[in-house]
Amino acid sequence: MMPHNQVTSPYPLPRLEASESEVRRLAGLIALKLAVGDTIALSGDLGSGKTTFARALIRAVLGDAAAEVPSPTFSLVQSYDTPRFPLAHLDLYRIASAGETAELGADDALAEGAIIVEWPERAPALLSDNRLEIRLSEGAAEGTRQVAMTGLGTWAPRLARVGEISEFLAASPPWGEAEVRYLQGDASTRAYARLSARDAHGVLMDQPRQSDGPPIRDGLPYSRIAHIAEDVRPFVAVQSALRDAGLGVPEIYAADLGSGLIVLEDLGDRVFGREMQGSTSQAELWRAATDALVQLATVPVRDELPLPGGAPPYRVPPQDRGVLEIETELLLDWYWPAMKRSAAPAEIRAEFHAIWQPLFDRLLAMPAQWILRDFHSPNLLWLPERIGLARVGVIDFQDALRGPAAYDLVSLLEDARVDVPADLEDALFVYYCAARRERDEAFDRDAFAFAYAALGAQRNTKILGIFARLAKRDGKPLYLRHIPRLWGYLARNFTHPDLAALRAWYDRHFPPESRDRVLEP
Repeated sequence: MMPHNQVTSPYPLPRLEASESEVRRLAGLIALKLAVGDTIALSGDLGSGKTTFARALIRAVLGDAAAEVPSPTFSLVQSYDTPRFPLAHLDLYRIASAGETAELGADDALAEGAIIVEWPERAPALLSDNRLEIRLSEGAAEGTRQVAMTGLGTWAPRLARVGEISEFLAASPPWGEAEVRYLQGDASTRAYARLSARDAHGVLMDQPRQSDGPPIRDGLPYSRIAHIAEDVRPFVAVQSALRDAGLGVPEIYAADLGSGLIVLEDLGDRVFGREMQGSTSQAELWRAATDALVQLATVPVRDELPLPGGAPPYRVPPQDRGVLEIETELLLDWYWPAMKRSAAPAEIRAEFHAIWQPLFDRLLAMPAQWILRDFHSPNLLWLPERIGLARVGVIDFQDALRGPAAYDLVSLLEDARVDVPADLEDALFVYYCAARRERDEAFDRDAFAFAYAALGAQRNTKILGIFARLAKRDGKPLYLRHIPRLWGYLARNFTHPDLAALRAWYDRHFPPESRDRVLEP
């Protein structure tokens, strides 16, 4: 791999003088942007701090500040299995010629993960096109290092983003002095990091404005049609509304709407999916979350929500026909070709579309309420030290819509990543309906039951497509293990008599005996 033509990043501080703690923070920020196929090339004289920097970077990627990170001076290479991808640390000081690197496995490491190389000038052909070059030297002040950075290939814009994040944190005390640790997210395009500064703890959310993919219909990308948040404005606006409603959303400590950066309250690690494996029962967790949805249903959803700093208000989008259609069509766009090894024919698409339309007509005629959209175990945290609704921490709501409230309940009770037994689903459905009826005598249980079944079928159909897309397009095959669970939920949805035609279509094109088959990535 020969070096790419140099593309220098416009990062505003390509050279800086840093203390040891500042070097560790810089390594933590760089770890946020590290990707498969990257090379971090560390150059400088003996004793300039290359291994110190590499050690801080590896610990940041591992998410463990105390991890043992030996120097590869004698072994030449040390390998690490991180939560994100494999990481290899190479020290080329002792090689006599570039040919000696052939046995180090750098090409394999780059195919699956990233490499950190000390003394990169001794084997320039080893380096990938997308790399960050960092040169370390002794600083003017005692105990400091001069750090010069150049981003090549795709590292140019990423290094620029590191600069934006650094400036944002520096302007938001005390976060400019915080240690930074990568925080594993779920399937979103947002990046997260834990921040620790003296006695203050927070979470950095990094979401520069971007659409989800190229234009696919009427000149619009998927995110615009499906009303998926493309920046942090929806998060900030909806957070304020939910906090006023008494839900356990994280406090916002600092935000820059233009750059897409937020520092949030850290609600901890007690995610519902893991918590139910411990001392807290699934029934207790899911009932507490159901209580939060009962409360949310009493809060009117406004068309527009205010934003701080004089910014124009944020308009909460509707769950309109475009959303419902584009989401269900993910089944045909991604799951169908993965199963059938060919694109869905035009007549199949037309039939699929026609069956859904009367269901969508009924859903669109229902009263508009809050839909948080991803109200399920990966986004719910257990906070038992708090009281009432605040015991349920809600961390993902930037894609909120206006539409039938049944959507969030079915998201919770038919969780794509965690088995929810049918008897628990039934019990909490009855519990929710009774609680809604106590607060509103006009609550229509039959209409809600239809919406629950129809939106459950719509959501589970969408997720079949999303998980196939994550495997094929994004290289995330782990989501495929959830496919059988989704089909199990769809079978529950199809028991509603008004979904008989839909059930017949699925039975014809995806017979029950084929539904336990896990797709190949």
